[in-house]
Amino acid sequence: MIRFALKVVILAAVFFGLTRYDVLPGLDVAENPDGPLGIYGTYLWIGLVFGVVNAIVGPILRLLALPFVVLTLGLFLLVINAALLGLTALLTERLQIDGLVTALIGGLVLAVVGWVADQLLDR
Repeated sequence: MIRFALKVVILAAVFFGLTRYDVLPGLDVAENPDGPLGIYGTYLWIGLVFGVVNAIVGPILRLLALPFVVLTLGLFLLVINAALLGLTALLTERLQIDGLVTALIGGLVLAVVGWVADQLLDR
């Protein structure tokens, strides 16, 4: 449980960095300064939603898309990560994605950071 909470905080920090400093221009977060934790609560909420979507829907999508993943030597996982990011944007009104390329790049960044977080938290 603590590992998941730490991963949510790391994902929230990634969303903060990508949107606040305009690293990925098509990815936007509508901050809520009146929320319980201010603008940081918005990023924690988006990190939590993405973490839950990734934990529940992610394995199902990866299993269903296994033939495509094998056929493309794993590149189809980028499309799955983009779909998970898009699903997160659908579930929360605070996250907006402008297009497929933005979703693919955002999914790639979140996948790499999630993998690094898993490696660090497993130690």
